[in-house]
Order: sequence, then structure tokens, then C-alpha cells
Amino acid sequence: MPVISLPDAEWSERVGALAGVEVVHWDMTCPAPRAGELELVVPPYLGAREHLRDLRDLPRLRLVQLLTAGYDDALPHIGPGVQLANAAGVHDASTAELAVGLTLAAERGLPEFVAAQERSHWLPTTIRGSLADKKVLVLGYGSIGHAVARRMAPFEVSLTAVASRARAGDELVPSVHGVHELPDLLPQQDVVVVIVPLTDATTGLVDDAFLAAMKPGALLVNVARGKVVDTDALVAALYAGRVRAALDVTDPEPLPGDHPLWRAPGALISPHVGGATDAFAPRAARLLREQLSAFVGGRPPLNVVHTG
Repeated sequence: MPVISLPDAEWSERVGALAGVEVVHWDMTCPAPRAGELELVVPPYLGAREHLRDLRDLPRLRLVQLLTAGYDDALPHIGPGVQLANAAGVHDASTAELAVGLTLAAERGLPEFVAAQERSHWLPTTIRGSLADKKVLVLGYGSIGHAVARRMAPFEVSLTAVASRARAGDELVPSVHGVHELPDLLPQQDVVVVIVPLTDATTGLVDDAFLAAMKPGALLVNVARGKVVDTDALVAALYAGRVRAALDVTDPEPLPGDHPLWRAPGALISPHVGGATDAFAPRAARLLREQLSAFVGGRPPLNVVHTG
């Protein structure tokens, strides 16, 4: 009978009874129980980054199932013959909600209103930005990118989708552009939402040239990974007033208290909370039940993003 690990007893309750496997609990802050027998590991959703290296000490490990959509932190620790699966689909709704929320907050000036309320100050009425009629580019048109576009569409925006390669469109966009087309597309966009995975190709993708190509005053929304954006280039662009930014992720992260990005004009920052909502646990539990059923039944695992 294969031995698998879930982060704790609470996750066992969420997933429910599992026939054909033996479940142990491992939050990765201590040595793995039954380390010589573990075949499938589900690391904790939060706080596992510094402990992922312990995966290499499991001689019978066959599958690592993450509870995150991003998997760049785990990749260096996946040994030969071990499959890595992410939580594709689990965070689509919550991350897309945050992307839209950050966009609306930045466009409508909500941070200014919050700051004014703290001072008990009624701001004079001025004309502010609106999402309606804006041109919105979604960079990274996978499942979360599609979820972002689907939630943006009712706001009466003009949508453009970009992926690593050009392909046919869908019900939301007539076509999906290739990333090589960005220099021609960026000058036309009012909002650019970044939701690409972090890879060698996307690290530093949003650099000086990218930011210089953006429409003056346009809004960059990053709900991907902090390292997709060249932080120094973004700070320079913000202080120069060339662009604005709404960021759920930063590089470095957590952002140090003395970092100039905190005080940059036109910047709105949330602390990497795209997936951290009450929608997460039930969706993740459904995925785990499906994945574990496939594992026990000898079927190919879901959402495999890497094989060591």
C-alpha cells in the first residue's frame, strides 16, 4: 500500500477517506515520517519554500503535488524520475479577482480615498480613471489569464491576449498574439496584466524596454511572480511618472520596509495574496481527491509540469 503525506490532519479531513493508500502528516518543518516509504508528497500551501530541499531525501518519491499554481520554487528539488504537479485551476478565480480588484482600485483612486479617510479628509471631486473603454492586455493566456480576461470583459474593455506563441482565439479574443509581438502591442494598451509562469524566458521580461514601450501613464498589474519584473527598471519608471503599477508580487519578497518601491508614486502593493482566499481550500481538496484517485488507480497524474 503506497504511503503519501498531507500537510496536516485538517487536510486529511478536507480530502476525506482514501482507499488504497496510507496517509501520514508532514508539514515539512521536521524530518519526514516514513521517509523511506513516501511515494507522494503534498507540501503545505504556505511556508514550505525553505524546506522543499528535503524532498531529495525520499528514495521512493514518485510525485509531488503542490497547492500552488507557481512551481519555480520546487523545481530545483525534484529528483530524477519524480513528477511535479501544480494546482492548476485551484487559484484561477481568486487570482483573477485580485487582478481585477487591483486594476479597479488603481484606476478609480481607491488608495487615495483610504489615505484621506485616515485623515478624516473629504477629497475634492476630480475626474478619475475608469476601466470602461480601456484597452487591457493579458500577458500569459493560460487558465488564470483566461479567467482574468473573462472577468474583465463585463467592464466594457477591449481585450488583447498574449502567450508564448500565437494561436487561435476563443470566445473572448479573436486571436492570441505571440510574445514577440509585444513591442507593437504595448504602446496601445491602458492596462497590462502579467500572469506568466516564472521561467528562464520570463525572468526580467518586464524590463526597461518593455516599460518604455508602454503607453505613458499605463497601469502594469503583476499577479505572476516578482522576478518577472526588473524591479530597478520599474522603480525608475514609477519615479519618472512614465507608468503606474499594481503589484501582488515583488522582487525581493517580502519587500523590505526601506525599499523605494513602497513609496514610489503610482504604486499599489498587496502582499502576495492572489490565491489566499476562502475559495482555496475546497477547490484544492477536490483536486487532491482527483489526483490521489488517479495515483491509486495507476492513471497518469493531473497537472504535471515537470518530470525529473
